[in-house]
Amino acid sequence: MKFRRDGYLRLPSFLEPDEVEALLTRTKQLLDNFSVEDHPLTKFTTGDDNHVGDEYFLTSGDKIRFFLEEDAVDKDGKLNRPKQRAVNKIGHGLHEQDEVFRKVTLENEKMKSVVRDLQFHHDPVALQSMVICKQPHIGGKVPEHNDSTFLYTNPPSALGFWIPLEKCTPENGALSFLPGSHLTAPITKRFVRMSGGGTGFEQLIPPEEAPKNPEGKYILEACMPGDLVIIHGSVLHKSERNTSPHTRFAYTFHMIESPPYAEYDAKNWLQPTPETPFPHILDTPNPTVVPIGA
Repeated sequence: MKFRRDGYLRLPSFLEPDEVEALLTRTKQLLDNFSVEDHPLTKFTTGDDNHVGDEYFLTSGDKIRFFLEEDAVDKDGKLNRPKQRAVNKIGHGLHEQDEVFRKVTLENEKMKSVVRDLQFHHDPVALQSMVICKQPHIGGKVPEHNDSTFLYTNPPSALGFWIPLEKCTPENGALSFLPGSHLTAPITKRFVRMSGGGTGFEQLIPPEEAPKNPEGKYILEACMPGDLVIIHGSVLHKSERNTSPHTRFAYTFHMIESPPYAEYDAKNWLQPTPETPFPHILDTPNPTVVPIGA
């Protein structure tokens, strides 16, 4: 099976055109209605040394919040472009808080069928969702990474579902993958809440003992609106800066395994609340799970 071999799988035309249009229209409405006046101007960064970690970010798991591109805020802390073109991403509770995104994520029988057919999780829950805007000319480069570092469970169980809402090309920052790296690149660190506040990385393997990431040829996956890309939590992937005059809107959400099959603890940056526990994807647990590599 291609997913088990490569660590990712693209399913063309997974969503119908009207479903894609509904998500895109709703995204633009959210951007239009986004208030700059009471926003802390939280920027989203991807480097290991300066990851975002303020309260606006840390309490966003059950809310719809807006995170800005680094290059959209000037030295005086003011937006240097229209707000609709300043947002890096909208997250992280779209799948629960917005009915348009909830319908595609939690109430979609095709999605549930894919989850069952993958035989990857027993009883998965959704823990975050976001629209990544990849703004024209300033949509930032995302370096090589795997998702389980940021959505860690013991054992690792993160699985990403990535749906482009617009055409994804080499010029506007389409995703690239290192096929098979999920089989050879262990999770060496995890992204956590720091005891003194903010976020940082906790080493799971001492740096001097951690193996280097595997080398190989990255494959760029150009996508059309409505395709679905399934991303194993350990596969290495990245995207380049958007150098085009066009946005590259994409909706993505992640699943993890639930207890007793995997542990999700209080160190993780994103935490459920009593009012909004992570929602289960399947109506009944999947009776068959086949370990990757089997």
